[in-house]
Amino acid sequence: MRSRDRILANLETIYRDSYDRAKREQLTRRMEELDAAYQRDQLMMEVLLDLRDLFTQVPGSSSGAGALQTIDALRKLAKR
Repeated sequence: MRSRDRILANLETIYRDSYDRAKREQLTRRMEELDAAYQRDQLMMEVLLDLRDLFTQVPGSSSGAGALQTIDALRKLAKR
């Protein structure tokens, strides 16, 4: 499984390349669109990674959460 940092760094690289290209071509509107899209996608990716972390805990282990605890954690996460 890829690390959180690696995934977020890949996301940033993808947007940075597009942003730099738009900047070179002086496409101000495109730069603004990319900036907004990056922020939105970064937030969604962080939520998905949080969900991944919740579901990769081993149920029944001393450090893992049981099914009810996982559901409760998801409910709390959704309320944020």
